Amino acid sequence: MLSLNRSSFLRCDEKQGLLVSQRRRMPLALAGVRCAARGGGELNGRGIAVDNTVKELRGEAEPVLEPKSTGGVVEDAHAEDGDVDEQFIMPWTVSVASGYSLLRNPQHNKGLAFNEKERDAHYLRGLLPPACVTQELQEKKIMHNLRQYQVPLQRYVSMMDLQERNEKLFYKLLIDHVEELLPIVYTPTVGEACQKYGSIFRHPQGLYISLNERGKILEVLRNWPERNIQVIVVTDGERILGLGDLGCQGMGIPVGKLALYTALGGLRPSACLPVTIDVGTNNEQLLKDEFYIGLRRRRATGQEYAELMHEFMTAVKQRYGEKVLIQFEDFANHNAFELLAKYRKTHLVFNDDIQGTASVVLAGLFAALNIVGGTLAEHSFLFLGAGEAGTGIAELIAREMSKQTKAPLEETRKKIWMVDSKGLIVSSRKESLQHFKKPWAHDHEPVSNLLDAVKAIKPTVLIGSSGVGRTFTKEVVEAMATFNEKPIILALSNPTTQSECSAEEAYTWSKGRAIFASGSPFDPVEYDGKIFVPGQANNAYVFPGFGLGLVISGATRVHDDMLLAASEALAQQVTQENLDKGLIYPPFSNIRKISAHIAANVAAKAYELGLASRLPCPKDLVKYAESCMYNPGYRSYR
Repeated sequence: MLSLNRSSFLRCDEKQGLLVSQRRRMPLALAGVRCAARGGGELNGRGIAVDNTVKELRGEAEPVLEPKSTGGVVEDAHAEDGDVDEQFIMPWTVSVASGYSLLRNPQHNKGLAFNEKERDAHYLRGLLPPACVTQELQEKKIMHNLRQYQVPLQRYVSMMDLQERNEKLFYKLLIDHVEELLPIVYTPTVGEACQKYGSIFRHPQGLYISLNERGKILEVLRNWPERNIQVIVVTDGERILGLGDLGCQGMGIPVGKLALYTALGGLRPSACLPVTIDVGTNNEQLLKDEFYIGLRRRRATGQEYAELMHEFMTAVKQRYGEKVLIQFEDFANHNAFELLAKYRKTHLVFNDDIQGTASVVLAGLFAALNIVGGTLAEHSFLFLGAGEAGTGIAELIAREMSKQTKAPLEETRKKIWMVDSKGLIVSSRKESLQHFKKPWAHDHEPVSNLLDAVKAIKPTVLIGSSGVGRTFTKEVVEAMATFNEKPIILALSNPTTQSECSAEEAYTWSKGRAIFASGSPFDPVEYDGKIFVPGQANNAYVFPGFGLGLVISGATRVHDDMLLAASEALAQQVTQENLDKGLIYPPFSNIRKISAHIAANVAAKAYELGLASRLPCPKDLVKYAESCMYNPGYRSYR
């Protein structure tokens, strides 16, 4: 019995001499080798050279035949969007008498959509019922089934199961029904999924790297079957959304983010790698939970933590090269800022909580200015929450004001105020503040709570990133409405239960005058005979297109100007019709078009800054970005 338990393998179809790429999701026992490499490097007399080594099987050396490029984004090693004419030639090329393994391969499985010819060619006869259906009918059936579930977590589990058995159908569904399914595969439902991840865990959807793997992380990365990784989303699970430390069970976040990278940004699934760094958890409830799937120890800190992260960052660069994007996700404040500062000069790194949130919020502010008037510098801002999200948003706003007015950054920061758990951040507190809060300590008398801060500062924009629900009280919203004709209120904390206020509260307490957006979705609100449609300041607007822009340009570093470019592109997609409804973000139904424009802007900035390595620059970056996007439609097998 020969078992291939690494990377990919190719099956030789004796009927047609066809090489079919099979993505490894589990070890495959092969009943027998019927096509063997013969002397002189020929395969079964067909003249196909077979001189690869085990290193090539693991992706450590170049294959004999290079796969076709699909427009710049992808060297498509698994022919996800192209023909199968050129494939990796592996040291063992085998033919299996049954197509059963093909039906268990999510990357290639089409279920009942295999036609009669394909069923004959790929040994599928008898393994499927007689009916042949279209992908559209499959899609209709899955959506019908999903809508029968009353509990969102059941829909989440059903979607994850679909991803594990039919990848293309999963992404087709997500793209075509993005507004309905986004809250299922991502916030708010993904928060509950992470809380219960130990109970619902079924398949390894990413890599788990724990303290047990110290000194062996490069070897662990080689265990992942895909070699051509372009985006990694990594978390250590310490601050999952507004839910706190969920340890190893934070894996739901990288999995969800990367599903959106493919569905919304068009990166191919096999180029995406979810990673969870397990250094333990301080969540006592999880440590006592018999179903918890992570290390049962308190969190590692200090040198032990830093050494593990450094080994991971070094191994990633060694394994996947200079241009792999590493997105930090849901790290606690103290680690998030340090990791970004430490590696932004040596790696292509991006923190969505700090930078992605900032870009999305700035885009919403650009759009809101079309309603309230004025420039950014003519407005004042008050934040509730001075963590990585709040300070990241504030810094990008200050940079944009500095860019527009030519004023020093230190001056534009003075238009932005912050309230943390101890009250307004003021100069007299500077010595006791964490380093990332110090730029926002301005001269003012101490103020102990948000309501008094609103009355003292009189901001035109109120932004919540506290992770604490219902903190924008009726008194706070009414105070904002007393000195603003149209107060801008952004309640950004996730999931929905942690939102600083609901859409209904914002519109009702402001008597329908608020311009409102939230981090999690809220239903439309009727007030005084008018329907208000709340916007969602969701990072999913930016990070998929942002990542696509980095990949298509071959960027080697992330620059703050790229974030500004993404904000401008997103704001440009907001129509007057959207603004008339009070929306400061475009509908998600156009998200792929939006992502293409964001990618084009980001790529253009990368070329302008000399950070792009894919030369020359395409003439039409929007069309180029669209041409590079993953297509979830089925392709025909010969």
